[in-house]
Amino acid sequence: MGTGVALVTPMQADGSIDYTGLKKLLVHTGKGVDYYVVMGTTGESATLSKKEKQAVLDFVRKHNNRNLPVVYGIGGNNTESVLEEIIHTDLTGVAAILSVSPYYNKPSQEGIYQHFKAIARVSTVPVILYNVPGRTASNLTADTTLRLAQLDNIVGIKEASGNLEQCIKIAKEKPRDFMLISGDDMLTLALYATGAVGVISVLANAYPLVFKKMRDYILAGKLAAAQKEQFKLVNINGPMYEEGNPVGIKYLLSLLNVCQHHVRLPLVNPSDYLKKKIEANRF
Repeated sequence: MGTGVALVTPMQADGSIDYTGLKKLLVHTGKGVDYYVVMGTTGESATLSKKEKQAVLDFVRKHNNRNLPVVYGIGGNNTESVLEEIIHTDLTGVAAILSVSPYYNKPSQEGIYQHFKAIARVSTVPVILYNVPGRTASNLTADTTLRLAQLDNIVGIKEASGNLEQCIKIAKEKPRDFMLISGDDMLTLALYATGAVGVISVLANAYPLVFKKMRDYILAGKLAAAQKEQFKLVNINGPMYEEGNPVGIKYLLSLLNVCQHHVRLPLVNPSDYLKKKIEANRF
């Protein structure tokens, strides 16, 4: 599986989508990633309309010059609404959907299970679960993940709980073909060692080759070399999230002349303090 990049959605100063920037981003990230993730949190999916989301997906499919697999984000805390979106989205050429665990409602584990069971039943493409308690205010536990892993159309989980013990339990007890995917850039190496098949990354927008090298070194059994790549990210990772994602990564991309740094409300452009911190820690 390797590295999936959680693509940002480049924007103009007026908030409109910057397709020139998106095309440059696809070329830049395509140098090292194994698949594109469209309309994840990093893509500002919460503030794009359904029409805009479909337009971005269509653009990525059209300009996917390396013919990389595309994973598309469809999730939410209203199960019926999520099902409707899946049914009415053109998923032609989409390898899988990435669906976040329901947020705000704080459902029970049974509620989370039933939510994803309904999604798996309706989706015409495989489903990757997304556990990110820091955003959802609830945890998709290892036991519930393993229960969901028994369903035919659920093929993996993006694990961003930061709980290594939970990830290890999933790795130990999951079906062989169920994919454990790191959802935290700084835990990529640790989760590869645990049994993960890769990462869905924010920093791969800027540094796709770091993640490619990390994976290649791991597969070659060169742990020290893989560690060296991981360590490159230590100082730059924190600033990516200090003022909200994707504020940091968009500014970093602007420094690399890939795309502009603009975001949509309620996010705001980076403060001068954050700009200086990113400039000081970029490589």
